[in-house]
Amino acid sequence: MTSDSDDALTWDGDEASAPKDPALPPGWNAVGKGSRDVGTIEGDGTITPARSDEQAGLSTPMLLILGIVGGVYLLYTVGWIVGGLRLRPLASFLVADAMFLPWFVLAIAAPALWFLASWVLTRGRASWIRVAVLLAGVVLLVPWPFVTVGVVGS
Repeated sequence: MTSDSDDALTWDGDEASAPKDPALPPGWNAVGKGSRDVGTIEGDGTITPARSDEQAGLSTPMLLILGIVGGVYLLYTVGWIVGGLRLRPLASFLVADAMFLPWFVLAIAAPALWFLASWVLTRGRASWIRVAVLLAGVVLLVPWPFVTVGVVGS
């Protein structure tokens, strides 16, 4: 027995050296400063480096903005359907159905296409850029036939 006061704070086998590369057990992810240097211990005991290509999830405010703007785009789609169907009798005097139908379908699909395009094209950019592009779509895609004529019409 030794009389060293540090004996009470040690455990048998403490002399073993710590691994040179810090690693976590499978299923665990390192977060925070220096997390890119931490790997994962695989089932066979090998250490794999941490993946740096993973992106963090969306923040709560961004999810709320996406939900609200997505709901507005859904309402715009319904507005284009109702407004376009109300314009069809008027449009039949001016243009043939072969000309009206493709633009009618495109007007209905425009909000969904804008949402998808803004989602894909602003990937990896700052959040404010994505929000600005989505809000620009809210301004540009207003279903004017529905707004001006409305459901009741004249």
